[in-house]
Amino acid sequence: MKGATKHVRKPQSLAVEEFPLLLRQLAEPFRTMAVICLCFGLRISECLALKWSDVDWLNGTLNVERGIVHQVIDDVKTPESERLMHIDAEVLSVLKTWKQQSQFSASDDWMFASPVQIGRLPFSYAGVWRALRRAASEAGISHISSHSFRRTFRSWLDVVGTPLGVQKRLMRHTDIRTTMRYGTSAEGDMRQAHEKIVRMALIPAN
Repeated sequence: MKGATKHVRKPQSLAVEEFPLLLRQLAEPFRTMAVICLCFGLRISECLALKWSDVDWLNGTLNVERGIVHQVIDDVKTPESERLMHIDAEVLSVLKTWKQQSQFSASDDWMFASPVQIGRLPFSYAGVWRALRRAASEAGISHISSHSFRRTFRSWLDVVGTPLGVQKRLMRHTDIRTTMRYGTSAEGDMRQAHEKIVRMALIPAN
């Protein structure tokens, strides 16, 4: 209809107090997926495409190098998206716990392998979306999607006062044009910002 205004509902960012409420309503592996997506700002396509071999347990790093869309494996969205990322000790503990519980825990297994697919493929986005929708409803949280975690990551980086140059590298997002004018950030700065986000995400849940 001409002249009508079309309202588009955007995925919201979660408040600090909302995330633990959501986690309590999520069963595994969706709980661990939520932690990983929020603490690293990963796209759901990147999270679902993680393998256990992407985790360096000794050095505490996560290698993000592939994505999966409609169950088709491909490279990550942009060259900037491919990155070796520091894993905070608490997130590493979350991953270790899930690895111990998962029936697919070999080095080359998908981190979030689907039992329906007998581990040959990770969970589908549709399965993740249904789990998030149910959990959000039970937690009393309004519209949410997997991309809400990436938006939340960006918002929380602002809250903890992360410089834009560091945000650009942590988000691995070339579309944040205002951050591209700033110099590159040090690895130590990225580690500190990641650890602050982890504290906000996990400490309230205890």
